[in-house]
Amino acid sequence: MNFVEELQWRGMIHTMMPGTEEQLQKEMTSAYVGIDPTADSLHIGHLVGVMMLKHFQRAGHRPIALVGGATGMIGDPSGKSQERNLLDETTLRHNQDCIKKQLAKFLDFDSPKPNAALMVNNYDWMKEQSFLGFIRDIGKHITVNYMMAKDSVKKRLMGEATDGMSFTEFTYQLVQGYDFLFLFENYNCKLQMGGSDQWGNITTGTELIRRKTGGEAFALTCPLITKADGGKFGKTESGNIWLDKRYTSPYKFYQFWLNVSDEDAEKYIKIFTALEKDDIDQLIAAQHDAPHLRPLQKRLAEEVTILVHSREDYEAAVEASNILFGNSTSDALKKLDETTLLDIFAGVPQFEIAQQDLKNGVKAVDLLVDNAPVFPSKGELRKLVQSGGVSINKEKLANFDTLIDASYLLGNKYILVQKGKKNYFLLIAK
Repeated sequence: MNFVEELQWRGMIHTMMPGTEEQLQKEMTSAYVGIDPTADSLHIGHLVGVMMLKHFQRAGHRPIALVGGATGMIGDPSGKSQERNLLDETTLRHNQDCIKKQLAKFLDFDSPKPNAALMVNNYDWMKEQSFLGFIRDIGKHITVNYMMAKDSVKKRLMGEATDGMSFTEFTYQLVQGYDFLFLFENYNCKLQMGGSDQWGNITTGTELIRRKTGGEAFALTCPLITKADGGKFGKTESGNIWLDKRYTSPYKFYQFWLNVSDEDAEKYIKIFTALEKDDIDQLIAAQHDAPHLRPLQKRLAEEVTILVHSREDYEAAVEASNILFGNSTSDALKKLDETTLLDIFAGVPQFEIAQQDLKNGVKAVDLLVDNAPVFPSKGELRKLVQSGGVSINKEKLANFDTLIDASYLLGNKYILVQKGKKNYFLLIAK
């Protein structure tokens, strides 16, 4: 597999230094992507770089994931308007361990082949570095004029709503450049990859390698992923879409991909899956023929959810999705964990009821009119029950005076009421 050709048809190359493709065709090459360790989970904004490493390993090369323990303590000015919080070493190590577990789903760290993936932390070589040693051995090779010419620096200095840039942040590109030099000298790493906003930092590394060792190194960046409507990819009203289910449930993760626009689905399926070109072309054709069936979104959501979580999580997410559309059973509802249940019904009206009232049981007609005003009147409830239009926990309510007791509680806390086909209400027993 030709790595550059693979990335090109997937729309994953923004800028590439001359000679990069020739280097990759000449020999097995090591390349790295830097990952910010400021959280103990990656989010989907990291996935582009991770997929680049995945394709790189598939093409027979060696991927290196560099956790920026040292650079995470400084903060990269690229695309930022403020300095970030600095982290202590214990937190960084914890975050690194969590990130490696997530990366192991994409990269083979245990392969017996010479291109087994590698994870390194730049804190390991920066913590012994003295300030005087760094400015003597590294700083003298890169001029301030060169550093000031970088877009990331210029934008930050010229920004209106800014307090300027600290010396700490200004040195970021030099520290990142030193990472590349260290990996070049110690791991024979000849390529750095990243988002297009990293081009300035990456080329500082190639320049430092050239000036200090006379060696040749390369750079390749991918476009920054955007949404068709111009919004920021991966950001929702509730924040980032995380890879760790503690922060984003598999159901919510699956729903994110399922609900992308047709235009975005066509772009994302090339970037975020390892599906072959023929398969993707067939899906795109199917989407054009029957857009209402949304084959692109369904396959995209399936592939990414399985890759990040598991097939079981994917199947559970699909089953959970069916609950909203009326064709699932009460058994499916009872299998839901609390997080997924609340994710599914996040937008529906919720009413609190007293757990005490359910001990001896409450007639449905009283519960749904007096205790929780799901219906405005008992007459309306009776009428809808007679026509089979009321369900409790996905089961039709046969009689309006059915006794609802604690045995109806889902997870000892919730009762789901359905009024007609599409109106849901969540009762929360407290």
